[in-house]
Amino acid sequence: MPPAPPVFRFAPSPNGRLHLGHALSALTNEALARRFGGRLLLRIEDIDITRCRPEFVEGIEEDLAWLGIRFEPGHRRQSAHFDDYAGALAALRQRGLVYPCFCSRQEIRNAVGAREAATGQPWPVDPDGAPLYPGLCKRLDPDDAARRIAAGEPHVLRLDMAAAIAALRQPLRYAVFDEGDVRHSVPVAPERWGDVVLARKDVPTSYHLAVTVDDALQGVTHVVRGRDLEAATDVHVLLQHLLGLPTPLYHFHHLLLDDDGQKLAKSRDSRSLADLRAGGIGAEEIRRQLGFA
Repeated sequence: MPPAPPVFRFAPSPNGRLHLGHALSALTNEALARRFGGRLLLRIEDIDITRCRPEFVEGIEEDLAWLGIRFEPGHRRQSAHFDDYAGALAALRQRGLVYPCFCSRQEIRNAVGAREAATGQPWPVDPDGAPLYPGLCKRLDPDDAARRIAAGEPHVLRLDMAAAIAALRQPLRYAVFDEGDVRHSVPVAPERWGDVVLARKDVPTSYHLAVTVDDALQGVTHVVRGRDLEAATDVHVLLQHLLGLPTPLYHFHHLLLDDDGQKLAKSRDSRSLADLRAGGIGAEEIRRQLGFA
């Protein structure tokens, strides 16, 4: 029996229209899937139900069709699969690797500021530049925490990073591949993220948990995404091992930058593909500009 074809996926969030950076990622996935004789899936990552809107889902589908990218019929929408993420979260909680945190962002900032003032040293930050969580709720009485959750108090669920790493039998690594399928091994350092959030009271999963579960359930073998997500892969590989899930191969493509040297982003109002299309730019011109003529 011949081996199963590799599986690639493009997974945008419908909280705005796609821009050139998204086009680069989608076209890179398409090119590599074609090169390796693989399947190409579309996944809509809409766990943030307050910001993700149906019109943006329609816009994503419209933009990708305009670019001429063909995906397998149907696509997975994360908002329809919260039970899958809840099951993974429950498995981690049963192992004592998750704890509730009731701290507001302001309380965390205050605690970090106080500790910096006391030590005269800067508090460590994660790869995104956010202060590591200082563990204010890590030793809460379980009965008190349960009472506060039952009362509806806002909270998040955090991964106990130290306990999670201690549960591993050996240091973790994952494989990165290039356009020629040359692979090299990369060490994992999830501790640099601290006690990451895995779920919130109003959003029952996080990006880290959802993407890990989805890739396994969809049989994704090759994850192709921007270099801005390279550091986050450490958390995903850790979760894969804790949950007994396979680890895909990874490829990190370059990022498109604006005139200020910042990566293109919806939050920076980067010009959308819809705007470019309305301005008379064709899909073939976009492909040519991005190196996919």
